[in-house]
Amino acid sequence: MNSDKLKGEEYFALIFRDDQFIFLDQTRLPNEENYIITEDYNRIAEAIERLEIRGAPAIGVAAAYALSLSIKNLSENSLQIKRDAFQTAYNRLARTRPTAVNLFYALDEIKKVFEANENAEKLYSLLKNAAIKIHEDDIEKCRRIGENGLVIFKKKSTVLTHCNTGKLATGGDGTAFNVIKRGFQNELVSFVYADETRPLLQGSRLTAYELDKNGIPFAIQSDSSAAVLMAEGKIDLVITGADRIASNGDSANKIGTYNLAVLCKYHNIPFYIAAPTTTIDKSITSGKEIKIEFRNKAELISIKDVKISRENYSAFTPAFDVTPAELITGIITEEKVHYFPYSF
Repeated sequence: MNSDKLKGEEYFALIFRDDQFIFLDQTRLPNEENYIITEDYNRIAEAIERLEIRGAPAIGVAAAYALSLSIKNLSENSLQIKRDAFQTAYNRLARTRPTAVNLFYALDEIKKVFEANENAEKLYSLLKNAAIKIHEDDIEKCRRIGENGLVIFKKKSTVLTHCNTGKLATGGDGTAFNVIKRGFQNELVSFVYADETRPLLQGSRLTAYELDKNGIPFAIQSDSSAAVLMAEGKIDLVITGADRIASNGDSANKIGTYNLAVLCKYHNIPFYIAAPTTTIDKSITSGKEIKIEFRNKAELISIKDVKISRENYSAFTPAFDVTPAELITGIITEEKVHYFPYSF
Protein backbone atom coordinates (compact mmCIF):
# COMPACT_ATOMS: atom_id res chain seq x y z
CA MET A 1 0.00 0.00 0.00
CA ASN A 2 1.30 3.42 -0.94
CA SER A 3 1.08 6.50 1.24
CA ASP A 4 1.62 10.17 0.51
CA LYS A 5 4.14 12.09 2.60
CA LEU A 6 3.14 11.54 6.21
CA LYS A 7 1.69 14.88 7.25
CA GLY A 8 3.49 16.88 9.91
CA GLU A 9 6.46 14.52 10.18
CA GLU A 10 10.11 15.09 9.44
CA TYR A 11 11.44 12.92 6.64
CA PHE A 12 12.70 9.45 7.56
CA ALA A 13 14.02 6.36 5.81
CA LEU A 14 12.00 3.82 7.77
CA ILE A 15 9.86 3.37 10.85
CA PHE A 16 7.83 0.55 12.41
CA ARG A 17 4.37 1.62 13.54
CA ASP A 18 1.22 -0.36 14.46
CA ASP A 19 2.91 -3.59 13.39
CA GLN A 20 3.56 -2.23 9.91
CA PHE A 21 6.81 -1.28 8.24
CA ILE A 22 6.88 2.14 6.57
CA PHE A 23 9.71 3.24 4.31
CA LEU A 24 10.52 6.07 1.94
CA ASP A 25 11.06 4.95 -1.67
CA GLN A 26 14.47 6.54 -2.26
CA THR A 27 14.46 5.80 -5.99
CA ARG A 28 11.95 8.64 -6.41
CA LEU A 29 13.85 11.28 -4.50
CA PRO A 30 14.41 14.20 -4.51
CA ASN A 31 11.40 15.16 -6.61
CA GLU A 32 8.82 12.81 -5.08
CA GLU A 33 8.43 11.71 -1.45
CA ASN A 34 6.55 8.42 -1.57
CA TYR A 35 6.15 6.30 1.56
CA ILE A 36 5.33 2.60 1.30
CA ILE A 37 3.44 0.74 4.04
CA THR A 38 3.79 -3.05 4.19
CA GLU A 39 3.96 -6.08 6.44
CA ASP A 40 5.24 -8.36 3.67
CA TYR A 41 8.86 -9.42 4.20
CA ASN A 42 9.25 -10.16 0.49
CA ARG A 43 8.22 -6.60 -0.39
CA ILE A 44 10.90 -5.34 2.00
CA ALA A 45 13.45 -7.67 0.39
CA GLU A 46 12.53 -6.29 -3.02
CA ALA A 47 12.87 -2.75 -1.69
CA ILE A 48 16.42 -3.53 -0.53
CA GLU A 49 17.32 -5.03 -3.91
CA ARG A 50 15.81 -2.11 -5.83
CA LEU A 51 17.60 0.41 -3.56
CA GLU A 52 14.29 1.84 -2.40
CA ILE A 53 15.91 1.11 0.97
CA ARG A 54 19.68 1.51 0.97
CA GLY A 55 22.63 2.29 3.21
CA ALA A 56 24.24 -0.47 5.26
CA PRO A 57 22.69 0.34 8.68
CA ALA A 58 19.23 0.96 7.19
CA ILE A 59 19.38 -2.33 5.29
CA GLY A 60 20.14 -4.13 8.55
CA VAL A 61 17.26 -2.48 10.40
CA ALA A 62 14.85 -3.17 7.54
CA ALA A 63 15.91 -6.81 7.35
CA ALA A 64 15.38 -7.26 11.10
CA TYR A 65 11.81 -5.97 10.87
CA ALA A 66 11.17 -8.01 7.71
CA LEU A 67 12.33 -11.24 9.30
CA SER A 68 10.16 -10.68 12.36
CA LEU A 69 7.15 -10.00 10.11
CA SER A 70 7.68 -13.30 8.29
CA ILE A 71 5.81 -15.20 11.01
CA LYS A 72 3.33 -12.49 12.02
CA ASN A 73 0.33 -13.80 10.11
CA LEU A 74 0.90 -17.56 10.14
CA SER A 75 -2.44 -19.30 10.35
CA GLU A 76 -0.80 -22.55 11.40
CA ASN A 77 0.91 -22.92 14.74
CA SER A 78 2.95 -26.05 14.09
CA LEU A 79 6.62 -25.67 14.96
CA GLN A 80 7.80 -27.03 11.62
CA ILE A 81 5.64 -24.56 9.70
CA LYS A 82 7.12 -21.70 11.72
CA ARG A 83 10.64 -22.99 11.18
CA ASP A 84 10.12 -23.37 7.43
CA ALA A 85 8.55 -19.92 7.06
CA PHE A 86 11.29 -18.27 9.08
CA GLN A 87 14.11 -20.01 7.19
CA THR A 88 12.56 -19.15 3.83
CA ALA A 89 12.39 -15.50 4.83
CA TYR A 90 15.92 -15.57 6.23
CA ASN A 91 17.30 -17.00 2.97
CA ARG A 92 15.34 -14.51 0.87
CA LEU A 93 16.62 -11.52 2.82
CA ALA A 94 20.19 -12.83 3.01
CA ARG A 95 20.56 -12.82 -0.76
CA THR A 96 19.39 -9.24 -1.30
CA ARG A 97 22.77 -7.42 -0.96
CA PRO A 98 26.06 -9.29 -0.38
CA THR A 99 28.47 -6.50 0.67
CA ALA A 100 26.82 -4.73 3.62
CA VAL A 101 27.71 -6.70 6.76
CA ASN A 102 24.96 -4.99 8.79
CA LEU A 103 22.39 -7.05 6.88
CA PHE A 104 23.81 -10.34 8.09
CA TYR A 105 24.40 -9.05 11.61
CA ALA A 106 20.72 -8.09 11.92
CA LEU A 107 19.42 -11.31 10.40
CA ASP A 108 21.56 -13.40 12.72
CA GLU A 109 20.45 -11.44 15.79
CA ILE A 110 16.80 -12.12 14.95
CA LYS A 111 17.62 -15.76 14.20
CA LYS A 112 19.16 -16.16 17.67
CA VAL A 113 15.94 -14.92 19.27
CA PHE A 114 13.86 -17.24 17.08
CA GLU A 115 15.92 -20.32 17.93
CA ALA A 116 15.87 -19.53 21.65
CA ASN A 117 12.10 -18.97 21.72
CA GLU A 118 10.60 -20.95 18.84
CA ASN A 119 8.02 -22.59 21.14
CA ALA A 120 6.98 -19.33 22.79
CA GLU A 121 3.34 -18.34 22.48
CA LYS A 122 4.25 -14.73 21.73
CA LEU A 123 7.14 -15.47 19.37
CA TYR A 124 6.27 -12.67 16.95
CA SER A 125 6.32 -10.09 19.75
CA LEU A 126 9.74 -11.33 20.88
CA LEU A 127 11.12 -11.05 17.34
CA LYS A 128 9.54 -7.63 16.83
CA ASN A 129 11.03 -6.35 20.07
CA ALA A 130 14.46 -7.64 19.02
CA ALA A 131 14.14 -5.74 15.73
CA ILE A 132 13.09 -2.58 17.59
CA LYS A 133 16.15 -2.96 19.80
CA ILE A 134 18.40 -3.19 16.72
CA HIS A 135 16.76 -0.02 15.38
CA GLU A 136 17.11 1.85 18.68
CA ASP A 137 20.73 0.74 18.93
CA ASP A 138 21.47 2.19 15.49
CA ILE A 139 19.82 5.48 16.48
CA GLU A 140 22.12 5.70 19.50
CA LYS A 141 25.19 4.70 17.48
CA CYS A 142 24.45 7.46 14.96
CA ARG A 143 24.14 10.01 17.76
CA ARG A 144 27.48 9.03 19.25
CA ILE A 145 29.22 8.94 15.87
CA GLY A 146 28.07 12.52 15.30
CA GLU A 147 29.46 13.59 18.65
CA ASN A 148 32.75 11.72 18.30
CA GLY A 149 33.32 13.10 14.82
CA LEU A 150 33.53 16.71 15.97
CA VAL A 151 37.20 16.25 16.90
CA ILE A 152 38.23 15.87 13.25
CA PHE A 153 37.52 19.55 12.53
CA LYS A 154 40.58 21.67 13.22
CA LYS A 155 38.96 24.82 11.83
CA LYS A 156 35.78 25.89 10.08
CA SER A 157 35.91 23.53 7.14
CA THR A 158 34.69 22.81 3.65
CA VAL A 159 33.88 19.13 3.39
CA LEU A 160 33.55 16.78 0.44
CA THR A 161 31.44 13.65 0.76
CA HIS A 162 30.45 10.73 -1.45
CA CYS A 163 27.21 8.77 -1.79
CA ASN A 164 24.65 9.16 1.03
CA THR A 165 25.18 8.55 4.74
CA GLY A 166 22.38 10.47 6.46
CA LYS A 167 18.92 9.60 7.76
CA LEU A 168 18.20 7.94 4.44
CA ALA A 169 21.02 5.44 4.98
CA THR A 170 20.55 4.55 8.64
CA GLY A 171 18.01 3.99 11.38
CA GLY A 172 19.13 7.24 13.04
CA ASP A 173 20.55 10.59 11.93
CA GLY A 174 23.35 9.12 9.86
CA THR A 175 27.06 8.36 10.01
CA ALA A 176 29.33 10.61 7.92
CA PHE A 177 26.41 12.92 7.21
CA ASN A 178 25.67 13.24 10.91
CA VAL A 179 29.30 14.25 11.56
CA ILE A 180 28.88 16.94 8.89
CA LYS A 181 25.52 18.00 10.34
CA ARG A 182 26.87 18.24 13.88
CA GLY A 183 29.90 20.10 12.57
CA PHE A 184 27.63 22.62 10.85
CA GLN A 185 25.54 23.05 14.01
CA ASN A 186 28.73 23.77 15.94
CA GLU A 187 30.02 26.24 13.32
CA LEU A 188 32.80 23.85 12.27
CA VAL A 189 31.47 23.21 8.74
CA SER A 190 30.86 26.09 6.36
CA PHE A 191 30.14 24.32 3.05
CA VAL A 192 29.73 20.82 1.60
CA TYR A 193 30.52 19.46 -1.83
CA ALA A 194 28.52 16.34 -2.64
CA ASP A 195 29.74 13.99 -5.34
CA GLU A 196 26.86 13.08 -7.62
CA THR A 197 27.89 9.42 -7.11
CA ARG A 198 27.36 7.65 -10.40
CA PRO A 199 25.70 5.57 -11.59
CA LEU A 200 22.64 5.93 -9.33
CA LEU A 201 23.28 9.52 -8.22
CA GLN A 202 22.87 8.98 -4.48
CA GLY A 203 24.81 12.20 -3.95
CA SER A 204 22.93 14.56 -6.25
CA ARG A 205 19.56 12.97 -5.39
CA LEU A 206 19.80 11.93 -1.73
CA THR A 207 22.65 13.78 -0.02
CA ALA A 208 21.63 17.03 -1.70
CA TYR A 209 18.06 16.37 -0.48
CA GLU A 210 19.29 15.94 3.10
CA LEU A 211 21.66 18.90 2.98
CA ASP A 212 18.80 21.06 1.75
CA LYS A 213 16.44 19.72 4.44
CA ASN A 214 19.01 20.61 7.10
CA GLY A 215 19.82 24.07 5.76
CA ILE A 216 23.50 23.26 5.10
CA PRO A 217 25.12 25.25 2.23
CA PHE A 218 26.23 22.86 -0.51
CA ALA A 219 26.94 22.23 -4.16
CA ILE A 220 26.76 19.02 -6.13
CA GLN A 221 29.42 18.16 -8.65
CA SER A 222 30.41 15.32 -10.94
CA ASP A 223 32.57 12.67 -9.29
CA SER A 224 35.40 13.60 -11.64
CA SER A 225 35.46 17.19 -10.31
CA ALA A 226 36.90 16.21 -6.92
CA ALA A 227 40.52 16.45 -8.06
CA VAL A 228 40.04 19.99 -9.36
CA LEU A 229 38.45 21.11 -6.09
CA MET A 230 41.35 19.64 -4.14
CA ALA A 231 44.00 21.13 -6.43
CA GLU A 232 42.39 24.57 -6.01
CA GLY A 233 42.57 24.23 -2.22
CA LYS A 234 38.79 24.23 -1.78
CA ILE A 235 38.53 21.01 0.27
CA ASP A 236 39.66 20.76 3.90
CA LEU A 237 38.68 17.14 4.48
CA VAL A 238 36.72 14.26 3.01
CA ILE A 239 34.38 12.03 4.97
CA THR A 240 32.38 9.04 3.71
CA GLY A 241 30.60 6.03 5.13
CA ALA A 242 31.37 2.32 4.75
CA ASP A 243 29.40 -0.86 4.10
CA ARG A 244 31.97 -3.30 5.47
CA ILE A 245 35.27 -2.75 7.29
CA ALA A 246 37.84 -5.51 7.63
CA SER A 247 39.68 -6.06 10.91
CA ASN A 248 42.76 -4.29 9.46
CA GLY A 249 40.74 -1.19 8.51
CA ASP A 250 40.34 -1.84 4.78
CA SER A 251 36.92 -0.39 4.00
CA ALA A 252 34.36 -1.13 1.31
CA ASN A 253 32.12 1.75 0.32
CA LYS A 254 30.25 3.04 -2.72
CA ILE A 255 32.25 2.84 -5.93
CA GLY A 256 34.36 5.98 -6.27
CA THR A 257 35.39 6.16 -2.62
CA TYR A 258 38.82 4.65 -3.33
CA ASN A 259 39.39 7.37 -5.94
CA LEU A 260 38.82 10.04 -3.29
CA ALA A 261 41.22 8.42 -0.83
CA VAL A 262 43.98 8.34 -3.45
CA LEU A 263 43.33 11.98 -4.34
CA CYS A 264 43.41 12.96 -0.67
CA LYS A 265 46.76 11.21 -0.23
CA TYR A 266 48.25 13.14 -3.16
CA HIS A 267 46.85 16.50 -2.02
CA ASN A 268 47.60 15.92 1.68
CA ILE A 269 43.95 16.16 2.69
CA PRO A 270 42.54 14.11 5.61
CA PHE A 271 40.24 11.27 4.54
CA TYR A 272 37.82 9.89 7.16
CA ILE A 273 35.27 7.13 7.29
CA ALA A 274 32.34 7.10 9.72
CA ALA A 275 30.52 3.85 10.50
CA PRO A 276 29.04 1.97 13.46
CA THR A 277 30.96 -0.97 14.92
CA THR A 278 28.32 -3.27 13.41
CA THR A 279 29.93 -2.44 10.04
CA ILE A 280 33.26 -3.90 11.20
CA ASP A 281 33.61 -7.52 10.12
CA LYS A 282 36.14 -9.03 12.50
CA SER A 283 35.92 -12.38 10.72
CA ILE A 284 37.95 -11.07 7.78
CA THR A 285 41.53 -9.87 7.95
CA SER A 286 41.62 -7.58 4.92
CA GLY A 287 39.58 -6.04 2.16
CA LYS A 288 40.58 -8.85 -0.19
CA GLU A 289 37.99 -11.00 1.55
CA ILE A 290 35.09 -8.59 1.02
CA LYS A 291 32.58 -9.79 -1.54
CA ILE A 292 31.83 -6.96 -3.95
CA GLU A 293 28.33 -6.69 -5.36
CA PHE A 294 27.95 -6.14 -9.10
CA ARG A 295 24.80 -4.41 -10.29
CA ASN A 296 22.76 -4.79 -13.47
CA LYS A 297 24.33 -2.80 -16.29
CA ALA A 298 20.95 -1.16 -16.91
CA GLU A 299 21.77 1.14 -13.99
CA LEU A 300 24.83 2.38 -15.87
CA ILE A 301 23.43 2.74 -19.37
CA SER A 302 20.13 4.29 -18.28
CA ILE A 303 18.95 7.11 -16.04
CA LYS A 304 15.30 6.84 -14.93
CA ASP A 305 14.64 4.37 -17.77
CA VAL A 306 16.07 6.79 -20.33
CA LYS A 307 18.82 5.07 -22.33
CA ILE A 308 22.06 7.04 -22.41
CA SER A 309 24.11 4.29 -24.04
CA ARG A 310 23.55 1.15 -26.12
CA GLU A 311 22.33 -2.07 -24.56
CA ASN A 312 24.78 -4.19 -26.55
CA TYR A 313 27.79 -2.44 -24.97
CA SER A 314 29.63 -4.35 -22.26
CA ALA A 315 29.76 -2.67 -18.86
CA PHE A 316 31.85 -2.91 -15.68
CA THR A 317 29.42 -2.43 -12.79
CA PRO A 318 30.84 -2.88 -9.25
CA ALA A 319 28.65 -1.24 -6.63
CA PHE A 320 31.56 -0.84 -4.20
CA ASP A 321 35.33 -0.51 -4.04
CA VAL A 322 37.76 -1.13 -1.20
CA THR A 323 39.93 1.64 0.24
CA PRO A 324 43.19 0.34 1.78
CA ALA A 325 43.52 1.13 5.48
CA GLU A 326 46.74 3.12 5.02
CA LEU A 327 44.82 5.74 2.99
CA ILE A 328 42.27 6.32 5.77
CA THR A 329 43.20 9.06 8.26
CA GLY A 330 40.65 7.91 10.81
CA ILE A 331 37.58 5.71 11.24
CA ILE A 332 34.87 7.32 13.36
CA THR A 333 32.68 4.88 15.31
CA GLU A 334 30.28 5.26 18.21
CA GLU A 335 33.17 4.25 20.49
CA LYS A 336 35.83 6.72 19.36
CA VAL A 337 37.91 7.86 16.39
CA HIS A 338 40.33 5.09 15.48
CA TYR A 339 43.59 5.93 13.74
CA PHE A 340 45.94 3.98 11.48
CA PRO A 341 47.25 1.33 12.00
CA TYR A 342 43.86 -0.24 12.72
CA SER A 343 43.25 -3.40 14.66
CA PHE A 344 39.61 -4.22 15.30
